[in-house]
Amino acid sequence: MEKRFGQVRAVRGLDLAVAAGTVCGVLGPNGAGKTTAVRLLTTLLPPDAGSARVAGHDLVREADAVRRRIGVTGQYASVDGDLTGRENLRLFARLHRVPGAAARAAELLGDLGLTEAADRPASTYSGGMRRRLDLAASLVRRPDVLFLDEPTTGLDPAGRNRIWEAVRRLKADGTTVLLTTQYLEEADQLADTIALVDRGRVTQTGSPAEFKALVGAHAEVVVADPDAMAKAAAVLDQLTGGEPSFDRERNAVGAVTRDITLTLPRLVRELDAAGVPLLDASLRPPTLDDVFLRLTATEGPTDTEELTDTKEHAA
Repeated sequence: MEKRFGQVRAVRGLDLAVAAGTVCGVLGPNGAGKTTAVRLLTTLLPPDAGSARVAGHDLVREADAVRRRIGVTGQYASVDGDLTGRENLRLFARLHRVPGAAARAAELLGDLGLTEAADRPASTYSGGMRRRLDLAASLVRRPDVLFLDEPTTGLDPAGRNRIWEAVRRLKADGTTVLLTTQYLEEADQLADTIALVDRGRVTQTGSPAEFKALVGAHAEVVVADPDAMAKAAAVLDQLTGGEPSFDRERNAVGAVTRDITLTLPRLVRELDAAGVPLLDASLRPPTLDDVFLRLTATEGPTDTEELTDTKEHAA
C-alpha cells in the first residue's frame, strides 16, 4: 500500500502478512509510518495505491465488512469522560448492536480489572485505567482482528502488565492482534512475529528470536593480567569469528557471536585451556533494543520523515 500527504510519502509500498490468531508487533522509529499504516488498515484513511485484505475482506471494496470484523485502540482514548466506565461500554455495545449490552459491559469491566471503578466517571480514571477502558470498548463486539496503536505509551509498569495480560488472553481466544509499540520489551513479550517499519516500508520481518540472531550474543572476558588480553582476544576470535574489542581500563575483551551453540562454560574452558587468567566472563544474549539500534542505525530523520510523523499525529 501507499499513502501520500501532499509531497510527503508516509507509506511507500508497505507489504505485510499476519497469520490468523497471532500477535504481530510493528516496530519502527518515530515518523516511520506505523500509525499511518494502522489508519489505512482500519479504513480510517483510503490508500492512494495498492490493496490489502483484512479478515478476508478487501480493504477498499468491502470496507464495511472490514469494520464489522475489527477493533481499534488508538493512541488517544476515545471514551467519554462524562460517562461512567459502565455507561461507556453500554453505549459502544448499543452502537454496535451487540445483544445483552449490560452483560457484555460487565464482562469486559471484569476482564480488564475495572469492576470497582465501573460506576465512576471516566474523567476520574488514571491514564492506565482509561487505556484499559478504551481497550474494552474496542472489544465490545469480539473482533476477529484487533489493532493496538501504542496501547501502553505513558503507562506505569503495573498498567502495562494489565494490558499485556489482556493481549495474551485475546491471543489464546484466537484473536489476531496487530500491535504498534515503542517498547522493545513489549514486542519481545507479546509478539509471535515482528515487522520493522522504516521510511514507510517493512524492511524486515521475523520472530523475536530470528531478529536477535541477526545481532548475535555478546561475549566478554575480564582478565587479571593486561598482558593476557591478546591471548584472550585470540580465543574469542576463534570461538566467535567476530572482531574483538578492547576496554583497556577494565582489562576486558569482547566480541559478538552468532553461534547459538556457544555457552559460557565452553567459553571459560577454552580460556582456561589457553592459560588466560580470568577475573570475570559473561555471555549476554541480544535484546530487541540491540536489534532495533543495529537495524535502524542510520542518519537521523529527514525533514520529510519529520513531516510524516506530524501528519500521523494530526490525522
